[in-house]
Amino acid sequence: MERTFGSINTLFAQHVTGYTGSHILQRGEMADDEARFSVAQLQELLDEWITACWQHRPHDGLRHPLLPKKALSPGEMWGALLGASGYVPLPLTGADYTELLPVRFHPVTGRGIRINYRTYDHAVLNEHRGRPSPTGPGGKWEVHLNPHDVRQIYLRLPDGHLHEIPWIHRDHVHAPMSETTWRHLRATLEQRAEHGAHEAALAEAADQILRHTRPTAPAPPAPPCATPGTRAGNAVFQAAGGEPAAPHRTAAGAATQAEDSLEALDARSHAARDDRASTDASGALTLPGSGALTLYDADQEAELW
Repeated sequence: MERTFGSINTLFAQHVTGYTGSHILQRGEMADDEARFSVAQLQELLDEWITACWQHRPHDGLRHPLLPKKALSPGEMWGALLGASGYVPLPLTGADYTELLPVRFHPVTGRGIRINYRTYDHAVLNEHRGRPSPTGPGGKWEVHLNPHDVRQIYLRLPDGHLHEIPWIHRDHVHAPMSETTWRHLRATLEQRAEHGAHEAALAEAADQILRHTRPTAPAPPAPPCATPGTRAGNAVFQAAGGEPAAPHRTAAGAATQAEDSLEALDARSHAARDDRASTDASGALTLPGSGALTLYDADQEAELW
């Protein structure tokens, strides 16, 4: 372990801006002025260095039985062991998701758990109020918090499981609220009452903001203008759940409807076809303007044999 920390110090830490070294003789002239990274940023840099550099750097302690003279990197050794033993891919469950959330430690007081001026409380905390955690540092309890939805936290109780503890105003805020939104509200809304009333006012402001930023459903299109009693009008009124209006029948309308019926159209079609066609002496049907071209009649042709 000491060797690992020494490698991190010489291969990574000393190249980071603001490095102070192990004693004052290794410190630069203006190291304090050069420090520009937060703890979260340093953690991200360290993770990137481990992934891109450390995992691909050969280590003398990593040897393969078939290649005893070759030093392997952690990535190469992992690949060799993976090929020998294999692995079983397992999808993450909801419990795994909560286990991977950021962890912090807080006491359980008589009012519940206070995090950034928010109060979380539930009946499962009753037997643990004011008591130290048997496993947490300093007697504090292990809390998992989703920074993208702070309306609930997950507390690890002595049974080893994570239990959901809701925010006391969760039912009032109807959309996920991030930690960034909450901090903005706290910085914007001035505290003018005691803590409980101020927390309720922050919850009200959060709900109003989230409601305004929520996308609204498009309004349904207006029905087309149509006169009741017509086909279009009846279709519109039936789609709206109403009864179609009875059409106004007149003598002229009845005559027009009779002329537009299928029977009338079929009769007119047959009459027009009879007028355009004629029969020659042999009985063949001759088309008008067709000259010598005639329609072949199989029955009439059979009588000629």
